[in-house]
Amino acid sequence: MPTDSPRRRHTLMEWLIVVAALVAGIPAFAWFAQERLIFFPQPVASTAHLPPHAKPLAVTAADGTTLRGWIVPGAPTPAPAVVYFGGNAEEVSWTLADGRWPREWTRVALNYRGYGDSEGTPAARELLADGLALFDAVAARDDVDARRVVAFGRSLGSAMAAHVAAQRPVAGAVLVSPYDSLAAIGRHHYPWLPVGLLLRHRFDPAADAAGSTAPLLALVAAGDAIIPVERSRALYDAWAGPKQWLAVTGADHNTLGATRDFWDPIARFLAAVPPR
Repeated sequence: MPTDSPRRRHTLMEWLIVVAALVAGIPAFAWFAQERLIFFPQPVASTAHLPPHAKPLAVTAADGTTLRGWIVPGAPTPAPAVVYFGGNAEEVSWTLADGRWPREWTRVALNYRGYGDSEGTPAARELLADGLALFDAVAARDDVDARRVVAFGRSLGSAMAAHVAAQRPVAGAVLVSPYDSLAAIGRHHYPWLPVGLLLRHRFDPAADAAGSTAPLLALVAAGDAIIPVERSRALYDAWAGPKQWLAVTGADHNTLGATRDFWDPIARFLAAVPPR
């Protein structure tokens, strides 16, 4: 009976070692590098684009970390306010500077830990807690109508907005490209990885959605290749309060906010938000 030669056995062993290294190494890389796969901190390159009446804002988190951003006051005093939570590669001053926000609404945002001029390192538990700290700071201001504070989250930030909506008396929530679970997004993009076992930064906004009774406007890009529409729909279906769904055709994840099809529904929703 023929047998493998020593050289053939040696080659087979080399391949087995390579396969074993890949099987062990790729999950290990995903475990240790997931911060770089989830968070993309951006610096403050300039503030020249902010409106002249924008003011710097600093909030001290529960653990003493200083978070920095801006407040752009609205027309009346006290004014209704939008608390904005950005995407995973966003420096929030650019969204605050957009001229299509309704002028009567104050808009507020802080850069996440490690983003912009904020201290610290981004992590799920801390970012969720920071969202509550920001809401509390905004609602306590004399120039803000605490009965009309709306949580607004885009992409990654929809988890923070949903958490605030579940834990605080918001008047409404706007979620752009939301998702039900970061683990579900990971499984979609990396089906060959045990994402559920590897993921340390667990954003599960569907759990918060089930406890959120405030009115919701959900805006999605019909052609979103980053957050599948079915993941946004799962979050929407879990929301306990009154809700509106709008899918913008011809848009993808990064172009969704470029047209009136995005901004006009937001203006209508904010105008109709009742005080809490």
